[in-house]
Amino acid sequence: QVQLVESGGGLVQAGGSLRLSCAASRSIVSYMTVDWNRQAPGKQRELVASITSGGSTSYTDSVKGRFTISRDNAKNTVYLQMNSLKPEDTGVYTCNTRSTTSFKSVWGQGTQVTVSS
Repeated sequence: QVQLVESGGGLVQAGGSLRLSCAASRSIVSYMTVDWNRQAPGKQRELVASITSGGSTSYTDSVKGRFTISRDNAKNTVYLQMNSLKPEDTGVYTCNTRSTTSFKSVWGQGTQVTVSS
């Protein structure tokens, strides 16, 4: 049973920065694509960033140039560095692994990010 735990959320003023961490209980993230998602009250969950096992990254247009996803295989952790934060970035951020033929998808519990104006 793989578990993911997010941390690093909090309250920050517009223009500030936060670094979110997604820690895995086993050395599994190095073999799978990992996503960061967010959801604001009353809105659907949105895919924010992804990183593949090979290190390729992708981002939704609204965060390009501001957010960076990265992986530290030795620490079994995926990070989301968020700079120049805006109030519209507010939401619950969750990480997940994508399912494969050999592994089921796993989701974390989420961490709250609140950006004040």
